[in-house]
Amino acid sequence: MKALILVGGFGTRLRPLTFTKPKPLVDFANRPMILHQIEALAKIGVTDVVLAVNYQPQAMLVAMAEVEEKFNIKIHFSIESEPLGTAGPIALARDILAKNDAPFFVLNSDVICEFPFEEMIAFHKAHGKEGTLMTTPVEDPTKYGVVVLKEGTSQIDRFVEKPKEYVGNHINAGIYIFNPSMIKRISPKPTSIEKEVFPFMAQDGQLFATPLEGFWADVGQPKDFLTGSALYLASVHTKTPDILKVGDGIVGNVLVDPSCEIGPNCVIGPNVVLGPKTKIGAGVRIANAVVMEGSVVRDNAYIKDSIVGWSSSVGKWSRLENITVLGEDVHISDEVFVNGACVLPHKSVSASVRTQGVIIM
Repeated sequence: MKALILVGGFGTRLRPLTFTKPKPLVDFANRPMILHQIEALAKIGVTDVVLAVNYQPQAMLVAMAEVEEKFNIKIHFSIESEPLGTAGPIALARDILAKNDAPFFVLNSDVICEFPFEEMIAFHKAHGKEGTLMTTPVEDPTKYGVVVLKEGTSQIDRFVEKPKEYVGNHINAGIYIFNPSMIKRISPKPTSIEKEVFPFMAQDGQLFATPLEGFWADVGQPKDFLTGSALYLASVHTKTPDILKVGDGIVGNVLVDPSCEIGPNCVIGPNVVLGPKTKIGAGVRIANAVVMEGSVVRDNAYIKDSIVGWSSSVGKWSRLENITVLGEDVHISDEVFVNGACVLPHKSVSASVRTQGVIIM
């Protein structure tokens, strides 16, 4: 089987983390984001994975070579000379995706869930048409494009963009499976699969939907990254709770790399991820946050609703909150308050930032 992952370009929504690392390699739950998808695909027998990218950084080449060896799969880079949207990359990768009659997956790279691919394949084969998309329920469907099914069936009737009246609450989850025959609907030019392909597939009776069980998150920007991290940890707590940290000072779901050092009298959690070689000083309080590899949080610091990028440090008695994001190699001095700021890589902050939304360059 084959799969295409829509990686895209420079990951601008997840800056400042993506200034120094390609978005697919940004750590989510202590593993590169894209590894969650590739591992799930490899488990169900996918042998070829196409990464649709606008550019090909050397770091990706090195990382994917290791992934190929680990999972015994072939990773192909499909490089777009111009951004091709969400459908154009499928046509560009035609030679790989249509090399045989087996169906292929298409995934948005920002999506994190439990990836029930086996169930999706069975559903797709059972209805026998060209395409299947996964849907997920949302609380407020007026913000999204809603998938409307033909009554009493799983066949998609139409899509309603940001409905003013209630027509349903299931939206496109960004995970698809197609027969190779659908590629004839697309040219290798900038094309939206949601607006220029799916409506016509639905019109022809060739598109079906299956609801995604469990959690779903688009983690392409910092606030959603933290929300997705919490949902992921809740799923881990249900399925493999042994990998979560327990003990004095641990509150709720906390994932800690074995190489992390935590000082005395800390309160960590809920919804916290501490990366490899991180050091947490005495009396530290961390909640709903991610501290990435090689970072240091000094005594009595407070971190909430924030992301600390790689090899950064947070000083004694300092406070980060309200979706503060530190890029790689950022250093916060002692007794500094950072309130919802974005700090670019290789910067030092020695004075408090009280106004939300500030970008420190």
